[in-house]
Amino acid sequence: MASGTVKIDIEGHVAIMTVCRPEKLNALDLDMLKALADAADEVEATAQVRVAILTGEGKGFSAGGDIKAWGGMRPEEFGHAWVRHGHRIFERLATLRVPMIAALNGHALGGGLELAGVADIRIAEEQIKIGLPETGLGMVPGWSGTQRLVKRFGAQVVRRMALGGEIFTAEEARSLGIVDAVTTTGNAVAAAKDYAARIASRGPAALEVVKLMITSASGEDNGTAVEALGSILVAKTGDLKEGVASFSEKRPAQFTGEW
Repeated sequence: MASGTVKIDIEGHVAIMTVCRPEKLNALDLDMLKALADAADEVEATAQVRVAILTGEGKGFSAGGDIKAWGGMRPEEFGHAWVRHGHRIFERLATLRVPMIAALNGHALGGGLELAGVADIRIAEEQIKIGLPETGLGMVPGWSGTQRLVKRFGAQVVRRMALGGEIFTAEEARSLGIVDAVTTTGNAVAAAKDYAARIASRGPAALEVVKLMITSASGEDNGTAVEALGSILVAKTGDLKEGVASFSEKRPAQFTGEW
């Protein structure tokens, strides 16, 4: 299925989300941000999906935010319609209920690296480059580059990219823990599918819970993780069934403490 500029293909238990703007190296604009949010909702609602893959069409994963899309915005519009809006969508992707693999088939720069950062696993092709070049344009990373990426990659690595403007090769990124594996040119999606099959063979409920537990332990969105885990647990109890039944029957609940 397709959602604007993001294509979704379901292969068994795997959802493949492809960002489709190859003529711009998949640079992101407002339409693409909305399409990413729609894609996340569709994957979330598809019960058979146990793992997702995120990749780009053509030669690039994503060149980041399209300068033409935000360059003419007023400061307040830039902050709200671009940065905060994009931040919410990236958070939506990062908290997807299923594990996500980013298949980096091309450069991941600026917002493109922030997009790759929402994934749980990153597999990069050997020819790609990775970095946060925003300060060279007189701006700062705005879609969690100084927040989520610090928690996932470490502050010093982000300092080197954001302050020093260092651009890393795929192998350098692997050695620094930015990507988890490097494959030959043209094989990122195939490698991601292999890894996705490995994940999909495991218990889907356990995968979802473990992802929430890791999110909590890493300091990312603790409130959502704790409340989701608590709600899943309580939803299975006899007390909840009694509470719902008593409400429907307009009588006092008779709780027994049944788990």
